[in-house]
Amino acid sequence: MTRAATTGPGGDETLRAAVVEGCRWLVGNGLVVGTAGNVSARRDAEHFFVSPTGTPYHALRPEDVALVDLDGRWRGGRRPSSEWRIHRDLYRARPEIGAVVHTHSREATALACTGRGIPAFHYQVAAAGGADVRCAPYRPFGTQALSEAALVALAGRRACLLANHGVLCVGADLDAALGLAAEIEDLAAKYRIALGLGRIEILDAAQMREVLDRFATYGRQDGADPDLVHAADPSDGSPEEPR
Repeated sequence: MTRAATTGPGGDETLRAAVVEGCRWLVGNGLVVGTAGNVSARRDAEHFFVSPTGTPYHALRPEDVALVDLDGRWRGGRRPSSEWRIHRDLYRARPEIGAVVHTHSREATALACTGRGIPAFHYQVAAAGGADVRCAPYRPFGTQALSEAALVALAGRRACLLANHGVLCVGADLDAALGLAAEIEDLAAKYRIALGLGRIEILDAAQMREVLDRFATYGRQDGADPDLVHAADPSDGSPEEPR
């Protein structure tokens, strides 16, 4: 997976290359086909890099990645994605976002075509930041109306579905947004299978609050666990954690 760089000497070139790598990662992992979907990375408070419209990802070059500002002005070799408004509005509204990934991945898009999101059928929906993954109502692609519907569905979340369209994921960097796109696709597949098996047990609000509390330190090396102690390893000189 790619890692978005910060700006600075060489930062723009690195970010453009990261957007290209992110697009190819989506293709390689079966999350997009052809020219579907788009990827962006924040450059600074006023600008972002976004993949171009109508360009096959295998042929994409860093110089094809457009630089767009929050007023809709762009620079680069190719016109930005038709969904640039979604990226612009998310960066404008949510300063914690460093990357945006939009896909038409098979399972999640099929679910979006039924107009439903992903409920708390599995605790891992908390990876998207809340107790469910919402589905924004259908709006034509490339429109301000679609961007506005997506922002509502993403309120307090890092992912949403777009009815009859696809998936939208955000993250602090490209690694986070790309990884979440893969996770949403996996969750959608599991939910589809569960729907075919009959009644689904949905986790209640209290259960999901506990999950979200646990997710606050999930995956962190400094996460607290009173029953887990790091034993001393003389070979690396690491001290044993106090009880």
